[in-house]
Amino acid sequence: MAAARFTLLSLGILVHVVYLASIFDIYFTSPLVHGMKPYKSKLNPPAKRLVLFVADGLRADKFFEVDEGGNTRARYLRDLLAKKASWGVSHTRVPTESRPGHVALIAGFYEDVSAVAKGWKENPVEFDSAFNESRNTWAWGSPDILPMFAKGATGGHVFTSMYKDIAEDFGDEDASRLDTWVFDEVKQFFASAKNNNTLKEMLSQDQIIFFLHLLGIDTNGHAHRPTSSEYLKNIAVVDKGIQQIEQEIEMFYNHDGQTAYIMTADHGMTNWGSHGTGHPHETLTPLVAWGAGVKGPTAAPNPRGDVPAEMYEWKLEHLHRIDVNQADVAPLMTCLIGVPFPLNSVGILPVEYLNNTEYYLAENLFMNAKQILAQYEVKEVFRKETSLIFRPFSFLSGSKKTEVIRDIKESMRHNQFKESISYSKELIKLALEGLNYYQNYDRVFLNIVVTLGFFGWIVCIVLQIIEDHSDVLKETQKIKHKRSNTVITAPTVDSLTFVIAILGVILLLIEKAPWMYYTYCLLPLVFWNRIGKKLHVIYATVNYISLRKAARRVLFTLLLGVLSLEILVLSFFKREILSVGLVCFSFWPFTTTHLTDCRSSLACWTVLCFALAVFPILPVVGREANYFLVTAAGVVILVVFSLMLLYSASISRQIHIEIDNYLSILIFQFLLVSFALYIINGTASSLQRKLGLPVINQYGSWSILLSSFLLPLINSSNLAVRLWSVVIALSSVFLLMSTAYEGLFLLVLSLLMGTWLLCEHKLSGKTLNTLLETRLSSSNSASQPAWKVLTEGLDTATARKLTLEDLRIAYFFVFFIVVAFFGTGNIASINSFDPASVYCFLTVFSPFIMGSLLLCKVLIPFVVVTCAFDAIHVVLSIPVESLVLVVLVMTDLMGLHFFFLVKDSGSWLDIGTSISHYVIMMAFIIFLLPIFGLARLFTGASLTLPMSKKTL
Repeated sequence: MAAARFTLLSLGILVHVVYLASIFDIYFTSPLVHGMKPYKSKLNPPAKRLVLFVADGLRADKFFEVDEGGNTRARYLRDLLAKKASWGVSHTRVPTESRPGHVALIAGFYEDVSAVAKGWKENPVEFDSAFNESRNTWAWGSPDILPMFAKGATGGHVFTSMYKDIAEDFGDEDASRLDTWVFDEVKQFFASAKNNNTLKEMLSQDQIIFFLHLLGIDTNGHAHRPTSSEYLKNIAVVDKGIQQIEQEIEMFYNHDGQTAYIMTADHGMTNWGSHGTGHPHETLTPLVAWGAGVKGPTAAPNPRGDVPAEMYEWKLEHLHRIDVNQADVAPLMTCLIGVPFPLNSVGILPVEYLNNTEYYLAENLFMNAKQILAQYEVKEVFRKETSLIFRPFSFLSGSKKTEVIRDIKESMRHNQFKESISYSKELIKLALEGLNYYQNYDRVFLNIVVTLGFFGWIVCIVLQIIEDHSDVLKETQKIKHKRSNTVITAPTVDSLTFVIAILGVILLLIEKAPWMYYTYCLLPLVFWNRIGKKLHVIYATVNYISLRKAARRVLFTLLLGVLSLEILVLSFFKREILSVGLVCFSFWPFTTTHLTDCRSSLACWTVLCFALAVFPILPVVGREANYFLVTAAGVVILVVFSLMLLYSASISRQIHIEIDNYLSILIFQFLLVSFALYIINGTASSLQRKLGLPVINQYGSWSILLSSFLLPLINSSNLAVRLWSVVIALSSVFLLMSTAYEGLFLLVLSLLMGTWLLCEHKLSGKTLNTLLETRLSSSNSASQPAWKVLTEGLDTATARKLTLEDLRIAYFFVFFIVVAFFGTGNIASINSFDPASVYCFLTVFSPFIMGSLLLCKVLIPFVVVTCAFDAIHVVLSIPVESLVLVVLVMTDLMGLHFFFLVKDSGSWLDIGTSISHYVIMMAFIIFLLPIFGLARLFTGASLTLPMSKKTL
């Protein structure tokens, strides 16, 4: 039986991992295809070389804006706008991160989510880029960006120079030195080229690119916010550096007028110094182009017409603004130097930036259309060869594609270039729609099979709960079912499943389906095979409900449960709904007579529910650091838990409970909280004075992190003392990663969890003294390993079956888990992680370590809630497997709902949010057992130390 349960739980983790990955196959598969012919114009390009400046993290408004006196911080580039440059805003897509932003700029396509997840610095998938199409490319900048384009290029013609002795340090006094390093390296490069004949000859060739990745603005933005003087002064540093590099290059090439320049950014940044989502401050970046082949400034078509309001603030309403999508920059670069368009590019050449003949514009846009159409044709051929019933894209099927191409050629032959440009844009539009159509060709099929599997899994778990953890079969086993003879036998179910599986595999083989498709199709058969063998459980359940007088109560409870889960789904969109739910929860004790007699518990529950309800309506954490609140939270934590410990000690003396002498450990944990407060304030002060992160603070933070996870394990096995120890330990770590009111949130949440435990204990009919006497070692489950408890549960002598009341406990757990996640933030705040949260541990940019610390911060409230949930199961003698399965059903229903809400159209903020909702829900389900195992470790495991005992 234990092996069967363990198999079921292991299968559950596998199922959710598979269905988490399914949305990437359904909505976000890689757009890359191979085997296309490269296209470029045969006309002579206007430029022999191109210089690309990417100011990482530069916002459009901070670049273009002027002060009250009309002064700008980017004087040189501002002067270019009035004299010889074209300009506009480049619109990025989510995620607004450095890697996907640079891929869009240089390769011309929007990297899919799965590719980003495979690697950051190197090239996880093969794609073409403007650098690869160039004759030679020289690049300077960050080791986080440059290698992926160098290793993705063929022939070894992309040369990189990256930082070695300096790092992206958020605690640095002046991060602009990351940019000055690049400018100095470029100057030294051209100086050395004058005495290096080989290099000089390479630089004299055409079709070459110089790429300068400037990371200082992004680093200063993270460390000091985009409104800070450091960020704004860094813009001036970049502006001056660009001017110097242009002068250096023009002097090297004797002002031959064959160099084109482009300045832009990979993403912007929010006011609180983060990026990663779809806020306009993140998705609007500047674009300035000048030099060979680039059109100069032109007057705005309608100076007083449809002009964006910000242009008046920027004092640029008189100039023509040309906005582009970020992927459009790649074809602009290749067009200027006459190399083929990147094979995987979906960018549309912005002809408004080009200063050339209409014939040149029409010819290049036509080549752009053929390059995108080539990708469409490859996908069309693949779908045609792998589909039993092929459904072509109607707008380009048959002779329609040929007709459009003929119209373009005819227009160019008759010198009707404007018409040709119009036809080419229409062809590009249709080709992109066709690419999207074939990209999503299998979407309906995959949605159906995944839904069948998801729903089948939920039904299997429900039947498992009814069969093993309820009295339904026991109470109905003496009743003869009229339809018992019609129950399908197990061999029949297996035979039918086998036949369907064979047919499905044959069809998938014919269509050359990816291997994951086999998993999506076969998993539902596993679940529905299991359901077919448990029809007797379904019949018994229906009969049980129909015969019981409390049938209405059962149905009402189930309906109320579904509605309650829908409220939780809505809370993912509006955090404030959690506040409403907590206010409703505050009245729960008044609905039961057992709790109305206990005034102290009732008052604590009500007050704490109202207190916790405040946090979801506060601004999300991360926008503005407030270390006074962090300090206040630490002080309140020390005071509250000291008073509680003194109170418990006095109660223990009165009822003569023997508690292990572990007070010294608790006192040491209190000192760690005090030390954490010192580190927080010392680090904030040091960074404010630009002195960096003190070494003692860094070592102290890591020491607190490690010791806080060990100290609870050597503390008393008394349930109350152990829970206090866990909360205090986690509080010290949580404070180190707090920037505002998070510490107060964790305190209120912890107190509410303790009150929840008291209320559930009171409802069981036991006294407070009994709870204080509870030792973790008194239950077999408490002393067993986490995995063994999950597979075997409590002893049959002490365990009981589930009741309808236990559904409330499971729902409370899910609700509080959601509160733990959204209480101080939302989807956007999680996606756009603020590095200030980990400054006590490190300031040098390290995605893996910073991400791990962020995960730790997110998990701490989860662990607090789960520890309370685990304590309730121990106190009430409920098999832990029963409650976990009920929680699994609830979260799966929410996950299925979010699956239907995933979208890949609309605003990028909506798309990113829909993905995040589903991923967060599925990740919680996947990590439900590990989180419970961690809580089980905190509340159940003990490291024996030689200590004396005394009676408090």
